[in-house]
Amino acid sequence: MTGMSVRPYWELRFDAYGDVDLRQRDRLLEQAARQDLTDLVVFAHGWNNTRTMATRLYDRFFAPFPELLGEAGPARLGYVGVVWPSMRFADESLAGSTPEPAPGAPPGPDADIRRPGLDAETHRALDTVFPGRRQIVARLAELLAERPERLAALDEFGVLVRGLVRVHGESGTAGDPAAADEDEDEDEDDDGVPAMFGADVPEVCERFAAALTEARGKTDAEDRAFPDSGLGGLWDGAHELLRQGTYYVMKRRAGAVGREGLGPVLGALAAVRPAPRLHLVGHSFGGRLVSYALTGLPEGATVASVTLLQGAFSHYAFAERLPHATGRGGALHSAAHRVRGPVVSCHSHHDTALGLLYPVASRVSGDDASLLPGDTRWGAIGYDGVRAVEGCPRLDLAEALEGPFPAEGCVSVDVSEVVRHGVPPVGAHSDICHAELARVVLRAGRIGDV
Repeated sequence: MTGMSVRPYWELRFDAYGDVDLRQRDRLLEQAARQDLTDLVVFAHGWNNTRTMATRLYDRFFAPFPELLGEAGPARLGYVGVVWPSMRFADESLAGSTPEPAPGAPPGPDADIRRPGLDAETHRALDTVFPGRRQIVARLAELLAERPERLAALDEFGVLVRGLVRVHGESGTAGDPAAADEDEDEDEDDDGVPAMFGADVPEVCERFAAALTEARGKTDAEDRAFPDSGLGGLWDGAHELLRQGTYYVMKRRAGAVGREGLGPVLGALAAVRPAPRLHLVGHSFGGRLVSYALTGLPEGATVASVTLLQGAFSHYAFAERLPHATGRGGALHSAAHRVRGPVVSCHSHHDTALGLLYPVASRVSGDDASLLPGDTRWGAIGYDGVRAVEGCPRLDLAEALEGPFPAEGCVSVDVSEVVRHGVPPVGAHSDICHAELARVVLRAGRIGDV
């Protein structure tokens, strides 16, 4: 495609059910064989509203690759950008770009992060992602704008969110693209319906509001500057409930697109002769997508490496035995065996989306013990790396870039040194376009002499 920073580049587009654009798939298979590539890097985005946003991310992330590779050996590298139907809320910074004139620069620290209502861009995105439920979206927007001083209004909001996302296991999801990813092979953090969809909506909103306050790093002076009388603070939590409810759908969809869509395409690429080595990269829910693609590979097919950038799924996903349920492993505990090289989790403690909000959203109904200080059951792999995997090395960025890189198995790389910029509520979650992270991908895949 024109305007991309690297060549050759192909796009692979999937719908909500995991069905691939057949023309794009066939073009990739045919041209990859003709190009006689040694390596193919396949990148899946996280939350984006449009194809343009996704391709902008790929353009920026891939841009350092040619210079990093230089004349490094006989590597002939190709690139694939996966486009799948996801969404973001407009108050979040984009991976690879920002509203500011300088693309890729982090938003300023003084950005206004209060949310009096649902902005028009997010409203339109919700209408698109949840077709046929415009009345529900309209009522949710109305409640967020009015912020009624009635607990009954919060209860109504919770019922509407549950109806919007159609929680797993409820009736009425057949034929619904937003629910097409409902599967039984979920992360271990889906033993039941998440508590955010439970009956006590004010309590859920209070917990989200507290997490938002921590993410904002408010001082008492700031609290006085923006007083939340009555239920005002709970409506901030209600806005976050809507966001996390939407991401509950995106999370499940990412797994389905990976397993049902990308996995079979990777299997077809593995059958190309000569077959390029396949390297998977995923940001946020895209990390979940490429990880679940491993479970959709045909028998005997493998990939060369996997690199997860701020992965938005459980840090126990690859564990053989769960610390809190030793009779079983994480949902992806056998998937790592489909990777000949390493499975690398790049994580940053500046990612407040995963460090503060993800655990609150992931907790299952009735599991109040998981809110105790120090409890790690609901942690995200993009916040503190791979957990409960024996022998998993934990590297800082300098070690990952300069020292010997592990040849196989799970590897955690703390990239907080570069993944550090962003404003609440998501923090540095999308601050991933760095040459250092491009080098991690190349080193993990042993592509060239980098």
